[in-house]
This record gives sequence, structure tokens and C-alpha cells, in this order.
Amino acid sequence: MVTHDAQRLPPLPPHLKREKRFLSAFAVLGALSILISLYVSDFFSWSRWSEALPAIWHLFTESVPPDLSIMDKLWIGALESMVMSIAGTFIAMAISLPLSFLAARNITPFQPLVVLIRGIFNLLRSIPELILAILFVASVGFGILAGVLAVGLHSVGMLGKFFTDTIETVDTDLLEAVKSTGANRAQIVLYGVVPQVFGRFIDFSLYRWEYNFRASVIVGVVGAGGIGFQIMLALRLMQYQQLLVGLLFVLVLVVLVDSVGNAIRKKLAF
Repeated sequence: MVTHDAQRLPPLPPHLKREKRFLSAFAVLGALSILISLYVSDFFSWSRWSEALPAIWHLFTESVPPDLSIMDKLWIGALESMVMSIAGTFIAMAISLPLSFLAARNITPFQPLVVLIRGIFNLLRSIPELILAILFVASVGFGILAGVLAVGLHSVGMLGKFFTDTIETVDTDLLEAVKSTGANRAQIVLYGVVPQVFGRFIDFSLYRWEYNFRASVIVGVVGAGGIGFQIMLALRLMQYQQLLVGLLFVLVLVVLVDSVGNAIRKKLAF
């Protein structure tokens, strides 16, 4: 006969107990943070919702039927946003690609240089594209050049981090095999690192291009060109019927850009 004590599960190892306590504390703190954030933001305020819901409904009724007369301007804005996203992504790749190799600890022996470049990456990605766009609009003027610079520099910080982290996870055995042939540091990078990270780099760049198209809509709000400028203009003029068309047009374009990115990744098998 099996006793009740014999049916008990064995006790958890100490490290699993610590992980369990940590996860429990993390779950409690996360739940409290969410509740506090919702409370502070007046999410549970019925008076705010009682005013907001009728206003939202009124805005919707003012937006129909859609005014398609804005389509000519939207096509031009969409073309500008596409140019902005492609140029910004290319600039980010051209800058972050060489810097990421210098920022990788397993590639660059001079650690102060690693710290410096990583600091640059952290700085660039910590500044939102919208803030960068405001600065560039003030310096280079209105138009898509300000948007290209804003989107591109912010993307340098993001792609630089992704590229660097990928380089630092390469198979070191392969690097040692290339080094054993008498290859110098540049050859080790070319034949040992690049083949391992090339696919991931393309994948990250495509994802960033998709994101940059959406970001180009945002930076257009402050005068950096693109379709976002047309949407903000319709909002300021209270042309809500044109605003609805602009928002729906952006939705279609975002889905289209994401589909193109997914198709390219599938074609390249990344």
C-alpha cells in the first residue's frame, strides 16, 4: 500500500524556489503597476468616459461620408512617406553596420571604443523620432529631408543595438577555425562573422523599414512631410471627412508595407 507521504512530489531545488518567488513577486508588482497606472490615468473615471464617448461618436458622425477629394494629396504624401522610410532605413544601415562591428566585444579588443559606440547607440534610440523631427525641421526646414534624418538617426540606435547583439552571439568555434588558418582580423570578420549574421541583419532591416514607414506618418505631423502632414492639415481645418479618408489610407498602406516585408523575408527564407 502506497502511503500518503510517498505520493508527495519531491521538494523543489533551491534555485527553482528562488525563481518561483521572484516570478510571484514580479507578477504582483506588475499587476499593481497596471492598476495604479490605470487609476492615475483616470481610466476608471465614469465622468471622463461619460464625456468622451459622446464626443467620439460625434466625431465619427462628422467624418461620414468620406471626402475622397483629398486622395490626390494623399497619394503624393504616401510617396513622400515611402521615400522617407526607404532613405532613412538605408542611412541607418550604412551607419550602424560598420559601427556595430566596432561595438561588439568579441570583435573589438579596445573596450573604450566599444563603450563609446554603445553610448551613441543608446543616445540615438532614446530620443523619439518626433523630437528629432522637430529639431531637424528647425534646422533644415520643412520637408521630407527633416523626416529622413529623424527616422534615419533614430534607426541607427535601434539597428546598431540589434546588429551588435547578433554579432556577439556568433559561433566562436567557427571564428577559431577561421583564425587557425592564419586569417587576420578583417578576414575573420568577413569569413567567420558575416555569413552567420547576414540573414539576421536583412531581417532586422526589413522590420525596421516597416516601422520607419509608420514613423514617417508621425514625423509628418510636425512638418517633416509625408502623408502625416496631410492628415494633420485636415485635422487642423476640421475637415473630418478628409481625416477619415487619410486614416483609412494609412491603414491600407501599413498593411501593404508589412505584406511586402513578409513576402521578401519569405522569398529570402529569413
